[in-house]
Amino acid sequence: MVVIMARTMWIVFFAACLFSLCRIQPPASAAGTDDVAVGEQHEMPFPADQTLELVQDVLRGDGILFDVRSDNSIVTLWKPADNPPGFFSSLAGMKPQYRYEITVLPEGGSKSRIIVNTRTEYVPESDIAKYKASRRFNMFQKIDQLAADLPPARKTPATGGVNFALLPNEDLKGLARRVTGNADNWKAIAERNGLNSPTDVTPFQSIWVPDNLIKSRARPDAGPQP
Repeated sequence: MVVIMARTMWIVFFAACLFSLCRIQPPASAAGTDDVAVGEQHEMPFPADQTLELVQDVLRGDGILFDVRSDNSIVTLWKPADNPPGFFSSLAGMKPQYRYEITVLPEGGSKSRIIVNTRTEYVPESDIAKYKASRRFNMFQKIDQLAADLPPARKTPATGGVNFALLPNEDLKGLARRVTGNADNWKAIAERNGLNSPTDVTPFQSIWVPDNLIKSRARPDAGPQP
């Protein structure tokens, strides 16, 4: 009888230990960081809407699934991380994973900035950096390459005006003076082209000028309307 009771007590004690172990929450030092976001930034010589298109094209090209939210931010779906789960995480069924949260901020006219937050779960702090978009799949390099090979078309009105190519070293004031006769018209031209300043342009950029601003002698050299 004593032997049976002793065995029973050991079984109960062992079961209690297992139950307690299963309920232990993994400490940060053992399981890694529970939820961490690491940010990166990249400047682009395109308006925000065009940069957003480039970002989506690169994600699709790499087979990365994503959702575009109502505020035009992008969130990729969770992907399994390479590092194996820690002991406590494994017991609790917590799997290391990561995703990207991407925002494109306008910085005036033909400039914008990409912000990419790499969010991880149950990934040790020492491993988080390797999941950055710039390291994981060369995101920024691929965006720059795509922009160089296939720059997005500028969105300008299709009718009611003429596209003029900027001359060497010409800004919007110079263009306004040349085609409208008044340098102050650069503001109206900038507004129609999504630009914020006279110098917010690139060499030989095509600029759309409304018909009502164009002086008659500028038309013969303007070329065909879009």
